[in-house]
Amino acid sequence: MRVRRAVTLVVAAVAAGAVLAACGAPGGLDGDLTDDWAALPPAGPFTPAAGVCQVADFTDTVSLAAYAPVDCAVPHRVETVHVGTLPGTRATAPATGSTELRGAFAECDTRAAGYVGDDWRAGRLRLAVALPTAPGWAAGARWFRCDLSELNTVEAAATVVTRTGSLRDALKGASPLRLGCQRARSGRGAGVQVLVPVECPAVHEAEFVGVWKAPDRPYPTKDVDWLPLYAGCRSVLARYVGVPDDTRLRFRSGVVVRPPGPGRWRVGDRGVRCYLWLSDRTVTASLKGGGPAALPVRTK
Repeated sequence: MRVRRAVTLVVAAVAAGAVLAACGAPGGLDGDLTDDWAALPPAGPFTPAAGVCQVADFTDTVSLAAYAPVDCAVPHRVETVHVGTLPGTRATAPATGSTELRGAFAECDTRAAGYVGDDWRAGRLRLAVALPTAPGWAAGARWFRCDLSELNTVEAAATVVTRTGSLRDALKGASPLRLGCQRARSGRGAGVQVLVPVECPAVHEAEFVGVWKAPDRPYPTKDVDWLPLYAGCRSVLARYVGVPDDTRLRFRSGVVVRPPGPGRWRVGDRGVRCYLWLSDRTVTASLKGGGPAALPVRTK
């Protein structure tokens, strides 16, 4: 019995060795399942993507819970054209009027122009900068998001349009978004109160001529503060029509200036929309490149 028991133990040991050999790591691996996996990256705050759209309206701050990107073929109200990075030294997100936020807007301004193919202000568009929420900033988020929206008008009381399709290259050529000829509706005073877009073959007395970038100075509040804006837009007008930018320009055409509002000015928006305005006559064609014959000096 002892001999039989000893043989049984030997056979069992051999079998166990065979099983262990079969489970051995092939190809020279050591069989230690705990040391051959790369470490997972540390958890961190989310960063939004560019080139996607949002169904919801624009918000100044964006949380992960509210972040719901969609393809721009889906009806939407916001399109992200760029995502940049803010300096990480501040304890809280930069406030309106801060150097950091003005720098972010300047970067968004440049990127948006490249995205749509022209200054976005040449169309019925609005650019805005979104930041992380306070908890997101505390968690380490340092991004800023550049968002474009289509508007129903660039005049006062504009509202955002729900649209389909991307704004990429939307202003590279002719586009229904592009500003052009306008009918001018005057208020109780002598100036223009509202501009209404019309096709250029229709009777009109105003036309969008371009954008003048104002220097970094306080928002105009006094009559004297507005003079540089009018002078800047007159120079834009002269280039657009092809007439001398001289002292006689004011006798060729009036000018309408549409600066951003005070809040957007504090964020860093310095783009002033400029329009020519014929206070004494109407036309039925664009005056772009028309030269002195299209915009003669008025004698009275």
